[in-house]
Amino acid sequence: MVGRGIIIGVISFLTVAAQAQQWPFELWHEGKIVLVSGDTLKGLVKYDLEQDLVQFNDQRENIVAYTSRKVLFFEIFDNTQKRYRNFFALPYAASNTNYLTPIFFELLVDGKMTLLTREALEYRTYSSPYYYGSYTRLVLVYRFYLMDEKGNINQFMGKKAELLSMMGRRADEVDRYMRQNRLKIEDPTDFTRTIAFYNSLF
Repeated sequence: MVGRGIIIGVISFLTVAAQAQQWPFELWHEGKIVLVSGDTLKGLVKYDLEQDLVQFNDQRENIVAYTSRKVLFFEIFDNTQKRYRNFFALPYAASNTNYLTPIFFELLVDGKMTLLTREALEYRTYSSPYYYGSYTRLVLVYRFYLMDEKGNINQFMGKKAELLSMMGRRADEVDRYMRQNRLKIEDPTDFTRTIAFYNSLF
């Protein structure tokens, strides 16, 4: 009975923690928005990558929402991550079409190979260390995109070997760097370090 009570307590804790979780896109951040019109808005900013919207609040008037078609880029200081984050509205052909439409991407690394990302919420299933079976949890995931020097953007869903094949004669140097630093491209920070190192070779 004691073991069962511990299990129930752990499950309850996980449930409450999930409910209490606040995602970065649910919060207002200090930042600025630069519009296609040339205007710059400084104040509180909230973003929604799922809808490709960004909201602005100057704390004096009504909150105004802008679509990615009206925005060049926006910048926020994310208190949850303790860093500045930059988002750009870039033309992208979604849904296997050739029609380009601007959507928001977060810029992670700029250079010969530019690394972009878009975050989203997904339910993931995990094995439980406390009882036989598994549990489902809502987590924040990152989808990575690579932009070439011509501005073409493609989602990257491959593995390390595919990434290295794109790096040509620099592949061995990058592979050695990744192994020495135990970097995994599934991790946003590690992927950022990998692409930044590759760009530094030019």
